[in-house]
Amino acid sequence: MNATTVRHILDTIAGMFPDAHCELNHNNAFELTIAVLLSAQCTDATVNKVTADLFQKYHTPQDYISVPLEELEQDIRRIGLYRNKAKHIQNLCQILIEQYGGEVPGEHDLLVQLPGVGRKTANVVVSNAFDVPAFAVDTHVERVSKRLGLANWKDNVTEVENKLNKRVPREEWTISHHRFIFFGRYHCKAQNPACQVCPLLDICREGKKRMKTSLVIKEKKVKPKLSKSVKKNNTTT
Repeated sequence: MNATTVRHILDTIAGMFPDAHCELNHNNAFELTIAVLLSAQCTDATVNKVTADLFQKYHTPQDYISVPLEELEQDIRRIGLYRNKAKHIQNLCQILIEQYGGEVPGEHDLLVQLPGVGRKTANVVVSNAFDVPAFAVDTHVERVSKRLGLANWKDNVTEVENKLNKRVPREEWTISHHRFIFFGRYHCKAQNPACQVCPLLDICREGKKRMKTSLVIKEKKVKPKLSKSVKKNNTTT
């Protein structure tokens, strides 16, 4: 894919979602880290409902390790995999206290060493909390990138990130991450993408395939069926 096409994709999505932003509610780097950790295999909307009460009860890493694990589990029980996530949170908080003075480190390499913090979470934290350019690849970013040909279908998450980092200007990594998420969440959805009104349909492999399939189905539905009498006359002539 050439630079002109990449620029067209970025500008088009920017025009559709100019105000894209992180939709996980948080007040600081620590809350953001907890929220992103909870968001794995869970919607941002559900996480925000849980953290509305969670962040009122817990303010510091010490708060999280001062309660029994079972209590923390109950506080986040609406979140998928809540038992594992509760363990990760307490282990993470213990490390923050022992090694970082209770503060979240701003370096990507240090963040990924924390329990429950993967590459995506670290990218979200450094970019949103510390203003370090990063292109976090979640399910929406991965889907959009592959459909638009910015990455290959079989690329893993790291390969998708590397290709995006090469093709998108570094100063646009963070905002493009948010815009790709909005594009995937509200327009190019997994099950029912708005292909018929998409301004990027002409370069979207998935969109072209879907529209072609849709057209074939419509043609089959509108194709007139011969009545029995017509079929009979046709066979006797």
